[in-house]
Amino acid sequence: MWALVSMALVAAMTFYLGHRSSRFANTTHDFLVARRTVRSRRNAAAISGEYLSAASFLGVAGIILKEGADALWYPIGFTAGYLALMLFVAAPLRRSGAYTLPDFLEARLGSQRLRTVSTWFVVVIGILYMVPQLQGAGLAMTTLMPSAPAWFGAAVVTVIVTLNVLAGGMRAITVVQAFQYWLKLFAIAVPAFVLSAVFITGGGTETAGSLGSPDAPNFPNETTVSVQTGVSLQVRSETPVWAPAGAPNQMVWLPGYEYDIEAGTSLRFPAGAPVPVVEAATAENASWLRPSASGTEGLLSTYSLILATFLGTMGLPHVLVRFYTNPDGKAARRTTVHVLLLLGLFYLFPTILGALSRMYVPTLLMTEQTDAAVLLLPSAVLPGVGGQILGAITAAGAFAAFLATSSGLLVSVAGVVSTDVLRKGRVRDFRLAALLVALAACATAILLRPSDLSLSVGMSFALAASTFCPLLVLGIWWRKLTWAGAMAGICVGGGLVVAALASNVVSGYTGGWAPWFLEQPALFTVPAAFLVTIMVSLGTARSRPDDLNLVMLQLHAPDPLGFMRDRAVARFGKAEERVRLGKGRHRK
Repeated sequence: MWALVSMALVAAMTFYLGHRSSRFANTTHDFLVARRTVRSRRNAAAISGEYLSAASFLGVAGIILKEGADALWYPIGFTAGYLALMLFVAAPLRRSGAYTLPDFLEARLGSQRLRTVSTWFVVVIGILYMVPQLQGAGLAMTTLMPSAPAWFGAAVVTVIVTLNVLAGGMRAITVVQAFQYWLKLFAIAVPAFVLSAVFITGGGTETAGSLGSPDAPNFPNETTVSVQTGVSLQVRSETPVWAPAGAPNQMVWLPGYEYDIEAGTSLRFPAGAPVPVVEAATAENASWLRPSASGTEGLLSTYSLILATFLGTMGLPHVLVRFYTNPDGKAARRTTVHVLLLLGLFYLFPTILGALSRMYVPTLLMTEQTDAAVLLLPSAVLPGVGGQILGAITAAGAFAAFLATSSGLLVSVAGVVSTDVLRKGRVRDFRLAALLVALAACATAILLRPSDLSLSVGMSFALAASTFCPLLVLGIWWRKLTWAGAMAGICVGGGLVVAALASNVVSGYTGGWAPWFLEQPALFTVPAAFLVTIMVSLGTARSRPDDLNLVMLQLHAPDPLGFMRDRAVARFGKAEERVRLGKGRHRK
């Protein structure tokens, strides 16, 4: 009940702030880029609030619980991607005067066909990234209310986010996302400090063993585990078990075998028995503490993850659209520096909670629900009111993560759909696009199988790194890029990742046969996209745009020289809207 009350308060505050900010939104300029008046510090907090998604708040701790040292590359990559964004993209992208990512590509390369293709990739990336946010909301709701259907949390988040976006677009969600960053930082830092203090002083419940022990975590007391979804379990040493929990005779599970457990089965283990794990999890603490313990394939998968997260950030549409809201290129670069600080501070705490989860909630390694570790850890360490209050705080932060990221994704995709699919770019078109995108994302989240949140988001990063990253880096820094080369690169890179994604979905329903390079394809798809883009551009040199020199000057000239122009204002909205563009500014 504490957690449900805290989530209701977050929802109410989100709606209030969005409604209050939407009163100042009355033009398409407001809905798409918040009138380009958002200052560096507020924009940095808003970007961080938007970027810290379910994968960050829940997924990072969950995957550290399951995979250990190798999983540390997720928070490192999520943060370091902004360094590349700051060095190569942020300021020139803002100076382009574009409103959306396809708008920038058309401004640089002068191709309407490339703009159309990139529009659909923005839609795919946005929905692919939004799905795990909604699935995470469903996970949080079913964790707190086991009787609630899985779709309920996704529907609640969709309704709240859609109402805010329909009311004021980017102008409405900027303050909301900035507020939600500080809420998420508080909601994960306070439990991390309190639970760490309890562990250091020896208080709380008994642990499942020391992390320094080479053996697998064990059950400190006789424990009954209910399996909600069918799983295949394995052990590393002889493990006594009553299966099902009410069976009169005890069985012994042996290493080297897989034990298929049907949904709804309860298993009972005696005190001191090692914890079985699903196939993908790391059983022994010795392997959990050692990076790349799974051999060459694990090492290559890690390199692929690093490439996807480092380069994928600069291709995420909902991240890039926030830089269009800065007043100039200098402010965009300053915003990125602040984001690096805010993200680096936040990611300290999921790492701590992931390590504590392996000692206090190791049973999650059996149920494939490791993403719920942050929600269940406080009550596992501190039974009683204290643990419930800490759990309520983490639930509030998780709910804020779903709302903030979903809001940014919905705005970015709706902006592209309204200006490139519906064409007119009016406020009513933006609202229609937002409604259609929200319904599509919610339906997809309900229909697809839930998987680890960080792994799902990792595929979105791989798609962004294989499509828009080459186009942005080469488009800003390489004069020889042509629209034909960009078209070939985005189709090859994006096509390979979409094929890998489809194979993963099929694999999930047919026995999990997908190899590692289909789960983490960036190691192959990113170089392929760069190579194809460069080779085709060199072979189509005659199709370079005539205004290349002017565009490159606009991208790289210092802001005080005055070359920066908003290139598409005349297309959007009615004449009376353009008259009102100069009236009103964001409060500092």
